[in-house]
Amino acid sequence: MRDHLKIFKALSDKNRLRIVKMLEEKPMCVCEITAVLNLAPSTVSKHLSLLHEAELIEDRKDGKWVNYSLPKKSQIPFAAETLKLLRRSLKEDPTILLDMEKAAKVNRVKLCR
Repeated sequence: MRDHLKIFKALSDKNRLRIVKMLEEKPMCVCEITAVLNLAPSTVSKHLSLLHEAELIEDRKDGKWVNYSLPKKSQIPFAAETLKLLRRSLKEDPTILLDMEKAAKVNRVKLCR
């Protein structure tokens, strides 16, 4: 039950759902996610930490950036099933559509100087 609670807690916030949906499209760094959500980097980092703890996202160091992405394979079967469900959800949500548009345009090199 502990894994289920972590997943539900991680997805119980609008901004964390928005992050998961953005990461369906491409890996992103903190500065890119911050730019799309218009939140403080510390707030975004906290959201990412909760999603990572629930194994809904993974991170990988790439030079000076840490790229966040959806896991290729989760150790928690319920997390994998939840991500599959989310892929089919919120496709027409105006906030999600706007986030996707912004995410496609963000440029980490310009943002993270």
